[in-house]
Amino acid sequence: MQEAFALFISYALGVWRHRWVALGIAWVIALTGWAYVAQMPESYVASARVYVDTNSVLRPLMRGLTINPNIDQRISMLSRTLLSRPNLEKLARMTDLDVQATTEIQQEALVKRLENSISLMGERGNASLYSISVTDRDRETARRVAQALITVFIETSMNDKRLDSSGAKTFLEQQIAETEQRLIAAETRLAVFKQQNVDILPGERGDYYSGLQLAKSNLEQAELQLREVQNRRRELERQIAGEDPVFIGSGSAGGADSAVAARIQAMRLQMDELLSRYTAKHPEVVRLTNLIAELEAERDAEYERLREEPGSARFSGLASSPVYQGMRSMLAQTEAQAAELQVRVAEYQRRVDELGTMVNQIPEVEAQLKQLDRDYGVISTQHQQLLERRESARLSGDVESSAGDVSFRVIDPPFVPRKPSEPNKSLLNAGVLVMALGGGIGFALLLALLHPIVTDARMLSHATGLPLLGTVTWNQSSEDKRRSRWQLATFVACGGVLLLVFAGVLTVPGLIA
Repeated sequence: MQEAFALFISYALGVWRHRWVALGIAWVIALTGWAYVAQMPESYVASARVYVDTNSVLRPLMRGLTINPNIDQRISMLSRTLLSRPNLEKLARMTDLDVQATTEIQQEALVKRLENSISLMGERGNASLYSISVTDRDRETARRVAQALITVFIETSMNDKRLDSSGAKTFLEQQIAETEQRLIAAETRLAVFKQQNVDILPGERGDYYSGLQLAKSNLEQAELQLREVQNRRRELERQIAGEDPVFIGSGSAGGADSAVAARIQAMRLQMDELLSRYTAKHPEVVRLTNLIAELEAERDAEYERLREEPGSARFSGLASSPVYQGMRSMLAQTEAQAAELQVRVAEYQRRVDELGTMVNQIPEVEAQLKQLDRDYGVISTQHQQLLERRESARLSGDVESSAGDVSFRVIDPPFVPRKPSEPNKSLLNAGVLVMALGGGIGFALLLALLHPIVTDARMLSHATGLPLLGTVTWNQSSEDKRRSRWQLATFVACGGVLLLVFAGVLTVPGLIA
């Protein structure tokens, strides 16, 4: 620590030895710097603040009915593009600055000067609050440019909204017109196709395969009904032929026939009971089957014999028997129903055959119809969506024109102080003084390092490398002391005058100019 302090003392004494050089350099730097600061042009700064309110009451109320753009993003983009060349040229025209710029070079310089003199910044704590500052040498010009900039900021936002709304409506109208033409063309194609294929197009029954399956199902059902009716007709014919004992009239042999019929009936009942327990190959079942067949053959032979006898009393009353007449009526109805079912089976068979011959044509027609329906549906849906978007755009434009979704409030109107705001000459002059003093001291220190001298016993011992036995104090004469005091007073006075000049520069603008 002592070494460092001793070194500092040696440097300070070296600077003090060249104090007049340091003071002279300080004077030169200070006067030059103050003169340069005094010649610097002064400018006035007009400042203003604008608040952009994007929290409109209608926005939540109209949500879902109108198109809600990103207002914050649009305002942010507008703030970044506010200083574009068209806006700067508009500012020059609004403030009559373009009157002085008659040539193209002057106009370019004017636009550049406006761009450098305008500053638009958003507040960090509130993104909706913008600060506007305009710097100009003329106080009134700075205020007019700031006011015009606020006007351009508001008008540009309104114009952009109107242009966006108008452009969206125009684009939607064009798209709707084009889509409507495509929709009419699709409807025409679909109508012509249906007219050309009206006989083979699928109807309410479904497509081709559903119709073919339905026709086959109807054919099978009709064939089943026809077989049932034919079986009923055969049974009626068999009964009318005399196989049923109910047609037997009164006579001497009636008791024997009735006994045979009773035995056959009893055996059939026994057969049913055996078949419920055994199969058809069971010996008892086989025996009863053969016995029933023999009895039925005997009964049939007896019936044939009686029919061949002329004037047989057993069959003479069939024509007048009500049961016989009823059986004949049922037989006639069954034959009529069978004929009807045969016609139905033939018609269903014709339909199945016709659909079978169209197996390659009908699916192709149905596929074309589905494609036309799909194209028509897509175009119709798109047309409906465009109509809805157009109504939303129209409603959004009405909301913007009537109430507006963004409002601008000038919190602080353009204000210009009486005194110039830039540059801060007091601070610059103080900086010049500090730089002058630093330059003088630095130059004196450099001289001390280039031409060092011994200022104390430690430096002498360090320079010679010999031990130090003692020191002798320099006893100045009174004349030397007066000369030293006079030089010190002169140096202090010169330094004081430098400080007085600095004070005068601060209080009296243009003192060094």
